Amino acid sequence: MSKKTVKRLGAVFALFAMAVVLTACGTSTVTANSTGFWDRYVIYNAGQFILWLAKFFGGNAGVGIIIFTLLIRIIIFPLSYISLKSMGKQQEIAPQLKQLQQKYKSKDTETQRKLQQETQKLYAEEGINPIMGCLPLAIQMPFLFALYQAIYRTDALKTGHFLWVNLAQPDPYFIMPILAAIFTLLTSLVSTLAQPQRTTMSWAMVAISPLMILFMAFQFPSALAIYWVVTNAFSLAQTFLIQNPFKLRRQREAKAQAAKDKEKAKRKAIKNALRKRS
Repeated sequence: MSKKTVKRLGAVFALFAMAVVLTACGTSTVTANSTGFWDRYVIYNAGQFILWLAKFFGGNAGVGIIIFTLLIRIIIFPLSYISLKSMGKQQEIAPQLKQLQQKYKSKDTETQRKLQQETQKLYAEEGINPIMGCLPLAIQMPFLFALYQAIYRTDALKTGHFLWVNLAQPDPYFIMPILAAIFTLLTSLVSTLAQPQRTTMSWAMVAISPLMILFMAFQFPSALAIYWVVTNAFSLAQTFLIQNPFKLRRQREAKAQAAKDKEKAKRKAIKNALRKRS
């Protein structure tokens, strides 16, 4: 395994550790007496809305969690669509970017300026705005974090039962954690297969992501495991809809064939022109 790959894997584990730390930052129960804008107005009201949904749909907190999770994912779907499409376009030109980096690999100021210019030119030609791959994702995060925190920090959402599980306890049969891990695995796999080039890092993420979810779902209340199952199942459907790897492969093959046909026709035209002159 190369040093570069080791560093990237280290970065992945660092992000996971940071996520765990951030999750643990707010663990106290939120109530109408909670202070601070985030706890009192965002987390508390989100939890109350989930409880209202649960009451409206029969009084089961598990049902309320499922419906609210789906509502949030549907609301932020346009942002997800923009982000995935933009990242997909960037993946498509990754080989060309690599060629530019090899061509202008010298670290002097003039060469690096030329690399930046050529990179910007390539982005412009392909209609890509690099920021649009990250900005929509950044906007989504507060919604998803609020949803997670509302479930984790509202005691009323961790009482009662849903199907075979006690919402306050981990799934005794491990079915919810396994389902959450499977949906995470399939989402990562579909996303990776959609890439024109797959790296060791890509396949590492396919393996690591479900293991992270599986580990956490084993430890946390089933209320959170239900959330992970629903949101990861939605992510799978969303990713397959936007980044269908089989459709993308056909498009790449058609594009490559069109380029070959164009080059063949060009050579034929030149050959015919030379023949007429002679």
